Amino acid sequence: MISNTIDQEIKKAMLAKDQAQLRGLRAIKAALLLAKTEKGSAEEITEDTEIKILQKLIKQRKESSDIYKQQGRADLAQVEDEEIDVIGQFLPKQLEKAEVEEIISKIIAAAGANSMKDMGKVIGLANKELAGKADGKLIAEIVKSQLA
Repeated sequence: MISNTIDQEIKKAMLAKDQAQLRGLRAIKAALLLAKTEKGSAEEITEDTEIKILQKLIKQRKESSDIYKQQGRADLAQVEDEEIDVIGQFLPKQLEKAEVEEIISKIIAAAGANSMKDMGKVIGLANKELAGKADGKLIAEIVKSQLA
């Protein structure tokens, strides 16, 4: 579980006085605590849920970084990029585009999809199989190109 290692990593970052690492770790801890209390129960959140939360954090930071870069605020974009690197350490290794294309080809064949009408079904299956291993935007792009 990711939440178990975060506290130890925060202590290490504090001792090393690594502010960028500390910011990213605290963001993760805050998001996980929020998710845990949102559910309204004392149950632990699953590892899949943790991965989805981390992906959401990275997506938010990428969007912020892009906006800062467009506005010429490289200093603020750098802060976001540093946090993306820290959060990314706790995600499973991302697959290469070629690997994702191969997996999606197999999913399309198994589902018997042959037109753009089946895009939603294929994306749903692909998201389930590739959870945490590939970006949703990349999955949608590949499915669209293979069904077209």
